[in-house]
Amino acid sequence: MIEINLLPGSGKKSRGRSGGGGPGLSAILSGILAKVKDPYLLSAVASVAVAFAAIALLWLTQSARERSLVDKEQKAVQDSTRYATVVAEKRKAEAQRDSVLRQVNIIRAIDDDRFVWSHIMDEVSRVVPPYTWLIAIAQTSKPVSPAAAPTPVDPSSPAGKAAARAPKDTTKKKDKDDVAAAPDTAIAKPALEFRIVGQTVDIQAMTRFMRFLETSPFIQNVRLAKTMPLLVDGNQVTEFQLDAEYEIPDPAAIRRVPFTLSGR
Repeated sequence: MIEINLLPGSGKKSRGRSGGGGPGLSAILSGILAKVKDPYLLSAVASVAVAFAAIALLWLTQSARERSLVDKEQKAVQDSTRYATVVAEKRKAEAQRDSVLRQVNIIRAIDDDRFVWSHIMDEVSRVVPPYTWLIAIAQTSKPVSPAAAPTPVDPSSPAGKAAARAPKDTTKKKDKDDVAAAPDTAIAKPALEFRIVGQTVDIQAMTRFMRFLETSPFIQNVRLAKTMPLLVDGNQVTEFQLDAEYEIPDPAAIRRVPFTLSGR
């Protein structure tokens, strides 16, 4: 019997399908899955993924921190520029204030000393014993000079700028409660020393005179400096020199009385 194939090409296709060929897609996928099941490969892939994630997180964090620091720097520069004039004016005002305070302290020191010699002369004349007379009373200590007081330096002057650039001593620790150092406007006043020169015909009168001077609230540290026998108008006398210091009395020892003048 003769068979005629009315569908041309159908035999070739069937033969092609049934014939042997290369590996299919399923085989390739199964091979990849078989390799992925390896634990070392899985750990390597996971490590690479974690490393990339950490690098990305660090980069984002550092970028945000950099932007924040740049913003703060710009703001600080603007504030410094804005308040530079204010700080300079403040320092200049403080220098002027210190100068005024120092001048006021000089005036106060002069005003406080205007009654010193009045008290000394009154106390000395009050306790002079009989048969004793005074020749001289003179100051032996160095007088206070207002010109010796330190003058403030203007920060805007070249000397003030040089002082500001000079290195400061950081070895001294400041107290926690010491917010700002007080300006040095006080006027140093050394103790007033004076010498009394007198003569007496009784050596015991001189010792009583020294003892009486020590009891005065205005005189202290009375000491004998020198004695010398002399012949005055045919009489034997003793000349003495006493050194003493002025003492600031207790306010309770000062007695104030009204001063009146009788009119005519």
